[in-house]
Amino acid sequence: MTSKQRMLAAITGTGPDRLPVTTHHVMPFFLEHCLSGMPERQFWDEFGFDAITWCVPHKPAPGSGDYPDPLQTSIGFLESHRVANDSWRVYSEDVSKDGRNLTRYNFVTPAGTLTMVVETADYTVWVTEPLIKQKRDIDLIGAYVTTPNCDVEALNKTAAEWGDRGLVRGHICCFDVFGQPGCWQDACCLVGSQRLIMEANDDPEWVHELLRILQRRKRGFIESLAGAHYDILEFGGGDASASVISPRMFDRFVAPYDAPLVETAHRAGQRIVYHLCGKIMPMVERAVELGVDALETFTPRGMGGDADLEEAHKRIGGRVCMIGGFDQLHFFTGCDVSATRAEVRRCFKEAGGGGRFILAPSDHFFDARPELLRAFVEEASSCSY
Repeated sequence: MTSKQRMLAAITGTGPDRLPVTTHHVMPFFLEHCLSGMPERQFWDEFGFDAITWCVPHKPAPGSGDYPDPLQTSIGFLESHRVANDSWRVYSEDVSKDGRNLTRYNFVTPAGTLTMVVETADYTVWVTEPLIKQKRDIDLIGAYVTTPNCDVEALNKTAAEWGDRGLVRGHICCFDVFGQPGCWQDACCLVGSQRLIMEANDDPEWVHELLRILQRRKRGFIESLAGAHYDILEFGGGDASASVISPRMFDRFVAPYDAPLVETAHRAGQRIVYHLCGKIMPMVERAVELGVDALETFTPRGMGGDADLEEAHKRIGGRVCMIGGFDQLHFFTGCDVSATRAEVRRCFKEAGGGGRFILAPSDHFFDARPELLRAFVEEASSCSY
């Protein structure tokens, strides 16, 4: 099988020839600091991974009056090219101080301006000042935020060029500048996780109003995906894991908004992987019941998660494809080759039965020894069905 065929066979349940082995993203920090700036596409071939290419091209909705944002000079975390109009403009300014790389974004609308500050380091970016400060700030978002469409022609050109080399992967649109694919998860980025959890208890209708606004925007994007040659699209995010919220909150504030969007994606001919980095075990059935095709990241206990691959496989194996499960912190840097190989075999034994498993690190890694990466891929490639 080609890499694309192998991973699609695991996702759809038709049976791969061997254990697929990949990684979520190849982080630029890792390529620069550990592999002397190796290009990403060379990385896949150099180490023999089943490859993935990420492509998230956006365009304005036809007839909307929107246009590609002429003020956007770079692409940030989980961003594509922003869509603007005369009532939704995003201006950035450098507000760095004390050696910290800080950028303030001003979201200008006819009824007022919202602001967000993000901080950037070599390895990642995070929000230091959330966009939503006053409760009625969401009125500006509801009235003026733009809804990007998928640029299907650009996506399909990338898919044709990539061919059978591996999967073509994207994600459901996130909020401008900084967000996550899921509705609750996007809201956490805009409000702050701690505050949103408190508001969900103190003023749940306000939280539901915000979630409806974000869901409406994401639905518009998803409806534009018909004919897009994606292999799978990411949805969700870590703020709905059991590290952050309870199963009861998942039932009240996550599932009612995300499940209908999964159904919309399926009607558009798309497959969905639900991303839950962090503790996942109390959520595995709940995530599967959203109707998704795959579930990740199965973060192990050694990395602060709670994933038990064997138990998860007993509970959901065969219903969806399980992706992830590997402890990259301890087995890409802090051990010998034999330990890495043994960990691959353990993962395969616990979750590989039935073929609906793709071995991958449980999310990003920023450091790895090349010999351990090779052992990881070689051992996985020897796990055949």
